[in-house]
Amino acid sequence: METERTMGVTDTAFSAVAGGFAVRALALALAGLLAGCSGLPRVAGYRDALSPEEHVRLGTAYEAQGLRPEALKQYNAAVRGGPKCAECWLALGNYEFSDGRFGEAGAAFRKALKAAPQHPGAANNLAMTLLADNGSLKEAEALARKALPNSGELRPYVLDTLANVLLRQGRYAEAAAAIDKAEAETPADNGPVRSQLLETRKTIALAQQAAAGADPATPRAE
Repeated sequence: METERTMGVTDTAFSAVAGGFAVRALALALAGLLAGCSGLPRVAGYRDALSPEEHVRLGTAYEAQGLRPEALKQYNAAVRGGPKCAECWLALGNYEFSDGRFGEAGAAFRKALKAAPQHPGAANNLAMTLLADNGSLKEAEALARKALPNSGELRPYVLDTLANVLLRQGRYAEAAAAIDKAEAETPADNGPVRSQLLETRKTIALAQQAAAGADPATPRAE
């Protein structure tokens, strides 16, 4: 992703968020959510030995072993066999996102949302994809807010996504408030999440300082 200048600061720090925390959010959004895809129709004249969710599990196993081409084949097989399986599209979208193919990732997440309109993981991941691909901030904010009510254990991740959307919009106080909520709802022993929330908070503070320094009405220290 190219570094660009937004609200007086570069997006280098944001890129780290999208490239680090987002990957963990994407992975968590998929974990344990593979139910509800059975009983899907098969293509006439062809019977797949594996169900769509079994393809996803196999793809996940391949990814864990670093066998990414094999994983992609499994995810594609999953969506062919289960076009209405939100988790199958989510798995494919996560794969595309991790490879930086944001257009393909976004398309997969939209299909996941079409299959399950209230799916918090798909909404959060599409919002993160829009951020990473410099897409519509208005849509990204709407998606993050839509995900929050049913986000469950994903809530700190979704709040971090929302904070990054608000940060990109220059709404620093609202972004910091979202991080406050995320920290309050994250267990004290969840070090990785709390560490990333702290990084987002630091990015917000730096953006505020840069914006204040860019304001001609703001006195500068001599």
